[in-house]
Amino acid sequence: MKATLILENGQRFHGKAFGHVKETVGEVVFNTGMTGYQEVLTDPSYTGQIVTMTYPLIGNYGINLGDMESANPKVKGFIVRERSEMPNHWRCEMDLDGYLKESRIMALEGIDTRALTKIIRNHGTMKGIITVRELTEAQIQNKFDSFHNTNAVEEVTTKDIYEIAGEGKHVAVLDFGVKANILRSLQKRNCRLTVFPAFTSMEEILKVNPDGILLSNGPGDPKDIPQVVETIKGLLGVKPIFGICLGHQLLTLSLGGDTERLKFGHRGCNHPVKDFINNRVYITSQNHGYVVNGKKLPQEVTVTHINMNDQTIEGIAHKRLPAFSVQFHPEAAPGPRENDYLFDRFMKMMEEEATCQEIIA
Repeated sequence: MKATLILENGQRFHGKAFGHVKETVGEVVFNTGMTGYQEVLTDPSYTGQIVTMTYPLIGNYGINLGDMESANPKVKGFIVRERSEMPNHWRCEMDLDGYLKESRIMALEGIDTRALTKIIRNHGTMKGIITVRELTEAQIQNKFDSFHNTNAVEEVTTKDIYEIAGEGKHVAVLDFGVKANILRSLQKRNCRLTVFPAFTSMEEILKVNPDGILLSNGPGDPKDIPQVVETIKGLLGVKPIFGICLGHQLLTLSLGGDTERLKFGHRGCNHPVKDFINNRVYITSQNHGYVVNGKKLPQEVTVTHINMNDQTIEGIAHKRLPAFSVQFHPEAAPGPRENDYLFDRFMKMMEEEATCQEIIA
């Protein structure tokens, strides 16, 4: 079935619909990863977005149920140059088309994804509509005007507090759209986890007396959830804090810093980042449209990581308080495991804090 992508600037791309054929509108972004389309589809940080894969062949190893980052896809739409109709992999349980149909996600294939990516790079991220019908200019404008992504965190956060058993350190996870592999990374270190909804109060979090607090990844603009920033302010200095992606931005805001929107964001699994503490460059997985503003960092905050492509801030740490964060995803394993050390750094921070508390007592 023929389908069209209509961009906010008026440009159109004509291709073929697949997956669940139903008109969709969202923010059009691109991801530069050659693999990982399944993780992209199920990453809650992509809520509200139509994702374009720059690598031309997608679906070639199929879909398996063991590599999901959440229970179901969160994207508003999916765009590929060429869809593989005959996946071949020993772990394959279904093909991409069948998975998208089952998950009710609209997809588009057969367009020039290189040209689309260049448009986004030149003009910036913009809204788009994937449709199989002719729309009037008034209908198009109405759809663009009615779409917003300000409630993204509320859509993806857990509705109830839940626990994951472990014999080691007790970590309170604030779920802004947490990826499953972040939880698995903590479980591998034998942590006991209590996962809280995004808008849980400081008092309720501290009631479980965790050893540390993890601020998870998630979608949208960090400034859309100021109540969470206030909660984090109350937790600073009380418990060790580790922030990832959106959690990194929220920690920065709580410390008095600022964030800003990137022109087209960083999305992919091949972004070089330098760690000033270890004095080495790591290959990282990233998915964000906002970044910490380097010109407005408080004096008590130091930059620990920087993006080697555009020099944007990728990590911070407080000079006195036990709190640090990174913009990229250490759990996503593009290296495959060279960024695991950040979870170990968090574990060490909790150990040292526990020792200090014993000395004080």
